[in-house]
Amino acid sequence: MQKKSENTFRNVNNPSARGCMMDIGFIGLGTMGSRIAENLVKAGNNVRVWNRSRAPVDALARLGAQPVSTAREAFSGDAVFSMLADDAAVRAVIDPLLDGAPKGLVHVNMATISVALARDLAARHRDHGLTYVAAPVFGRPELAAAAKLNIVVAGEPGAVARIEPLLAVIGQRTWPMGVQPERANVVKLAGNFMLGAAVEAMAEASAMAWRHGIAPADLLDMLTNGVFTAPSYQIYGAAIAQQRYEPPGFRLSLTLKDLRLALAAAEDASVPMPLADVVHESLLEAVAHGDGERDLAALAKVAMRRAGSEEASGVKAVTREPRGAPSPEQEHRA
Repeated sequence: MQKKSENTFRNVNNPSARGCMMDIGFIGLGTMGSRIAENLVKAGNNVRVWNRSRAPVDALARLGAQPVSTAREAFSGDAVFSMLADDAAVRAVIDPLLDGAPKGLVHVNMATISVALARDLAARHRDHGLTYVAAPVFGRPELAAAAKLNIVVAGEPGAVARIEPLLAVIGQRTWPMGVQPERANVVKLAGNFMLGAAVEAMAEASAMAWRHGIAPADLLDMLTNGVFTAPSYQIYGAAIAQQRYEPPGFRLSLTLKDLRLALAAAEDASVPMPLADVVHESLLEAVAHGDGERDLAALAKVAMRRAGSEEASGVKAVTREPRGAPSPEQEHRA
């Protein structure tokens, strides 16, 4: 087991880091990647950008990024960042670039991928004289835009130090997790499992409260401001209460992908995760009912459907007294 450094948790953000200009490639300009790349451009770096579709490339070019026509043109410089959707996209885009890449190049992969692929990528980068750093992030698109991401990083210490000034301009805190890059992906998958479990818990609790005549908005307002006050509970609790599932901050289909990866990592290590199985089944049901492109908060639709309705805006849709409970008149008389 790798010994934990006394610097395992440290904040690398500092004013001097933000003034350091570097030559960077950026591959993958989706909802998160485009916002991260924009902050790197705004910090004064020379950023070469590539994406399969052209629109986000053109948008960043208007802000000062340098558009390139191939991923290979972006795969060079002081460092290259990639933010691709899944294992298949990473293999399709990155694998062909390793041959012929400049020796010593640092590749920072910010995607949420499998532990097995992270391990494989680190070995193949090393075989090609390249350095691989895993740096998945926690945070929704609005936090990416505000440079308030939490970044989990793992890789060769010299390479991590080299990219620290860049991480400082895209996140509020960087959390080093060791030398083996796959360690960062383990943390990311564990975190996304916990997020899915939190949303599933709020969804089921809301359905139960609704069946007793309590509006989900009232329940979640109390719980997320009085007991469970972490930002994730508040953000997703508000979305569930308002039945606000679009536009998605974290697509439900991507959460399903991440739960599959978490379960695969657990199986590889012979670790039972029965709660993850429950969340996975709810996510799968949501996708089967056409909610895959909606926000993760749409798990509430699954819980409400199981409880008898997908609409919970009215408190009196279904009200029933618990068996054996006194009636309101009896309580009043008491």
